[in-house]
Amino acid sequence: MEKRHIIMLIIVAFICIIPFLLYNGLGEEQGYFGGADDKASQIIEETGYKPWFEPIWEPPSGEIESLLFAVQATIGALIIGYVFGYYKGKQKTA
Repeated sequence: MEKRHIIMLIIVAFICIIPFLLYNGLGEEQGYFGGADDKASQIIEETGYKPWFEPIWEPPSGEIESLLFAVQATIGALIIGYVFGYYKGKQKTA
């Protein structure tokens, strides 16, 4: 391996390890790793905003909601990958 590759691997290792050292033992109770969606929804609720409509169906649990989101992301990635592959293959034949 080149010296440059070793230096990049060390930098990547530091970037991955430093957050674990900085936030060791701290979690959502202390306000770390909270999502922006939660903060935004709290601010919106404080204004007294009422939604225009209710969802037609809500997933029974957070795990199913995460599963549906992952399936949606997978389908989108497959479509994008297909389009890129199609045009890349078309360029090779031309």
